[in-house]
Amino acid sequence: MIISASRRTDIPAFYSEWFINRIRAGYCCAVNPFNRKQVSYVSLQPPDVDVIVFWTKDAGPLLRYLGELDSRGFRYYFQYTITGYPRVIEPNTPPLEQSVGTFARLSDMLGKRRVIWRYDPIMFSTLTTPSYHRRRFTELADALASHTTRVVISIVDRYRAAARRLARLAQHGVEEIAAPVGSSDFDATLEDMVACADSHGLRVSSCAEEIDLTRYGVVPGKCVDDELIREVFHVEVSHRKDTSQRKECGCVVSRDIGCYDTCLHGCEYCYATRSNVTSANANRDHHSDSPSMVGWHDCVRPHMALF
Repeated sequence: MIISASRRTDIPAFYSEWFINRIRAGYCCAVNPFNRKQVSYVSLQPPDVDVIVFWTKDAGPLLRYLGELDSRGFRYYFQYTITGYPRVIEPNTPPLEQSVGTFARLSDMLGKRRVIWRYDPIMFSTLTTPSYHRRRFTELADALASHTTRVVISIVDRYRAAARRLARLAQHGVEEIAAPVGSSDFDATLEDMVACADSHGLRVSSCAEEIDLTRYGVVPGKCVDDELIREVFHVEVSHRKDTSQRKECGCVVSRDIGCYDTCLHGCEYCYATRSNVTSANANRDHHSDSPSMVGWHDCVRPHMALF
């Protein structure tokens, strides 16, 4: 199986000690986000794990443990988000210079095919205008292109979990602006970003995007990518689409071990966090030596591990 660590939270940034403790224990307990009473056993024994996919905005706290993952025989790669948005939108992400430095260090350790840059999501607002995105994307491409081969983009969605926070932004003078597909602003932004990526030798793909971006040269992507896994690790995994994800998502099946409402970055557009208070409360209920990421849920190993 493939382990997703995690779409629901930033495990490398905030829960890396818990993660390595679970690796050492050989399993973790995953709590169903829609039924907290349902707790399942997930094997983290090397023979049972094809690949680990990390999702993060700050891999720094996990770097110290990568040598141990290597020595235990784990294969893994990173989906690494760096947008450099203003603090009012991303209040707790690392400073941009630090993010770029950590990304480069990680790439030096693993190779640039195993660290994928995400400029995601693209949020059009009075503060992050089309011209802002063209400028910022170019700056980041200049800094990151020698450390990766791919960039993933998507257009921000108004998830129910984020709608209230986005509305609150408007009270601080940061309002979303419409830039529909086919508008001059949208076209110019995507065309310039793709041209910039091409000039840096970066392949551009989209993430679970409802909008058809192929006209701009953006191919539908897979963040949990069977083809990438075969190319980089020479491992054949399931080619089956993960039906637990949205229709537009191209990812193959994986097992997520994270929990919603636990990320502390505080990004206003985030789909995985209802509020900063909720996440802070959940984080206080976190124990680095617990089998589960939040609270203390243990589970008996079944005769066959539940994937």
